[in-house]
Amino acid sequence: MGPERHILAFGDSLFAGYGVGRENSYPAQLQAALRARGINADIVNAGISGDTTAAGLARLSYTLDAQETVPELVILELGGNDLLRSLPPAETRKNLDAMMAELQQRGIPVLLMGMRAPPNLGPAFQGEFDAIYSELAEKYDANLVPFFLDSIYRRPDLIQADRVHPTEEGISELVGATVDDVVEALPPPAETAAAS
Repeated sequence: MGPERHILAFGDSLFAGYGVGRENSYPAQLQAALRARGINADIVNAGISGDTTAAGLARLSYTLDAQETVPELVILELGGNDLLRSLPPAETRKNLDAMMAELQQRGIPVLLMGMRAPPNLGPAFQGEFDAIYSELAEKYDANLVPFFLDSIYRRPDLIQADRVHPTEEGISELVGATVDDVVEALPPPAETAAAS
């Protein structure tokens, strides 16, 4: 299957597997999907339910330092809890920017999972928030999934009763919709890169 590819999934409840268990979480299902494609993925699930971008920033350094192997890719998925708390988009941007800067400094590629503000927060908030992810992806030359929940947010049958978190089937749908983005974001294996 080739060399192990080390990926760190750094996010909130959408990665932690809220309501479905870590074994059915997005990182677990993504790892299985990548292996089915012949990519020997080893994904560490660093998702913590309830994490805002501020909480993510506070634990990013030590989470990276605690990894036995430097990740070849970090999938960064935060911002949903900032929205649930109506935190100012400028704070969300500042925190995500600081995380992207740290990952760039460490030379770790990023796949940024975008979020979108719901209309009830108003057009000004929505416009300011929704621009964050594409602008940061451009600033740091990172790969981007413009809206992580795009494939399921209009599908109540794929969302838990809390109207926020995907079901196990919803997570499968998310994996199917984003696995190509992950493959594209993975750098070539070290051996290949060295040989070219």
